Amino acid sequence: MKVFVVGANGQIGNQLAQMIKENGEHTVRAMVRKDEKINMFAENGIEAVKADLEGSVKEIAKAASGCDAIVFTAGSGGHTGADKTLLIDLDGAVKTMEAAEMAGIKRFIMVSALQAHNRENWNEKIKPYYVAKHYADKILMKTNLNYTIIRPGGLLNESGTGKISVGENLSRSTVPREDVARTIIACLNEEHTYHRSFDLVTGEDSVSDALKKL
Repeated sequence: MKVFVVGANGQIGNQLAQMIKENGEHTVRAMVRKDEKINMFAENGIEAVKADLEGSVKEIAKAASGCDAIVFTAGSGGHTGADKTLLIDLDGAVKTMEAAEMAGIKRFIMVSALQAHNRENWNEKIKPYYVAKHYADKILMKTNLNYTIIRPGGLLNESGTGKISVGENLSRSTVPREDVARTIIACLNEEHTYHRSFDLVTGEDSVSDALKKL
């Protein structure tokens, strides 16, 4: 499977692209916004293409053409305003869904946020981010795409443990970005995750065992 990683220059996306390259089961194409990032990925043996989530759907579809799956890991970042959150985390996500349909790509994995589906449990400090994730996820579930929505808890930069917990309503907790990337890869062909959404935090089960319990 050729996997198109949107947000490949972000922390999860970058680890994901490297993992896909290293594990050999799939191949990867990274989507980036700047030419120098194309060169950076190329130096690491990873194919990259230039496209912008604030550009057109056709641009994104062209960049993804020939791929079998899309993983949306992009985010506006914690230092931008609500305007960029709206443009990237909501509209950029929806554009990517439309691009997937345009390019004939069915498999779509969305990286969302813990409890994004449950307004009562949103983090008030980043409420616009949760609003964007909530509605992007809802729109994805109404498409014809074969989706999986992963809602990770607080993201950590420490090394992954390879042990996770998944479920519909998990308590607020954390998870290393490395384990989020591992979970994304495991979801690509795991039928238990098709047309499913779930919270993800550090737990006691291996990634494969946890996903089979969904």
